Amino acid sequence: MFIKTKYHGQTNVKKEQMIVFESGLPGFSEEKQFVILPLSEDSPFVVLQSVVTENLAFIVVSPFVFFKGYEFDLSESAAELLEIENIEDVEVMTILTMEEPFEKSTANLLAPIIVNRKNMLAKQVVLHNSSYTTKHPIGGESC
Repeated sequence: MFIKTKYHGQTNVKKEQMIVFESGLPGFSEEKQFVILPLSEDSPFVVLQSVVTENLAFIVVSPFVFFKGYEFDLSESAAELLEIENIEDVEVMTILTMEEPFEKSTANLLAPIIVNRKNMLAKQVVLHNSSYTTKHPIGGESC
């Protein structure tokens, strides 16, 4: 199916590529289907693009690219909701706030996106009792 995207124009995506957020994303509860699109060929950054809303797209990255010591415990309820059976099926992403210059960009480590790649269910999980924030500078490791 063809979708209109913020950064890639009209793009053909397969149903198997769709990530489903059953409760939507915080602030976007009606947005339940997204796809991951590359930002560029050699970049660790990808675009989390709404299937429905052309201009709703987030730049995301694996937090481990910039924060080697990043770790958290996923709640049992979140693991059940996502039907996680095997840790190898889990992908963790963090939403970036891009700034100029790039070194001033930040990562939301307080609310990572968890994707079960086996069934393509996803959830943005807010970590409770955490020292992480929504604006960790990616210019220098701080975890």
